[in-house]
Amino acid sequence: MPSPWTTVVISPHFDDAALSLAGLLRRLDGPAAVVTVHAAAAPAGSELSYWDSVCGFTSTAETHRARLAEDARACALMRVDQVLLDHADGPYRNREPLTALTDFLAALPLTTRVLLPLGTNQRDHQAVRDQGLAALATRPGTDAADALRPWVYADLPYSGAADEWGTEEASAALERSDRGSAYRALASRHHLEVVQDVHLTEEEWLAKREAVLCYTSQLAPVAVDHKAFLRHPGPLQSELVWELS
Repeated sequence: MPSPWTTVVISPHFDDAALSLAGLLRRLDGPAAVVTVHAAAAPAGSELSYWDSVCGFTSTAETHRARLAEDARACALMRVDQVLLDHADGPYRNREPLTALTDFLAALPLTTRVLLPLGTNQRDHQAVRDQGLAALATRPGTDAADALRPWVYADLPYSGAADEWGTEEASAALERSDRGSAYRALASRHHLEVVQDVHLTEEEWLAKREAVLCYTSQLAPVAVDHKAFLRHPGPLQSELVWELS
């Protein structure tokens, strides 16, 4: 069955697409989907993770129910379809291959634009990037003229910590920074060319901020590690996407 989407964003966790690409998604033509990889409930009997406990949750069931609802509200605001893959979040899985991600990507037409996370400073993001790239590279017909090369997006707020973020020097600054290991690893295997350098207008920022604020449970803990990430102007107001070739 043909894909109903022209663009698919692979989001490791429920909030990553909104944080990283809510502005760009408003500019792209055609129907789009946000596909959350770690969208399944934790296995029964799992101990509540540290992250979920500092978010104020008391059980894994409450965590999953609340985060699904947050994501549904954000996807509705971004005007994208919500797609959920059957992998539990990092603390609740044993690092087995992300088979649902591979199967999903294998079924997409070669003409579907796929965006994967850069993987900055986050193990789940890096696993999604690597398995996603491997799945896209091995699809039948990948070398055909109509096969689109994958795009890789800067995962925010992690990638936006450099003072040069939002300028023409952003890629170079990221490559030099302590947070640039994922960029350097990818650049050692591929040529990275900036294809989307988005600087949000005031209207776009207000819309993105509204989508990000849907993820209420995550905002306080993220702010501890990334102070004032929602400030104006701030790192979320510039989005960067590279094409791999």
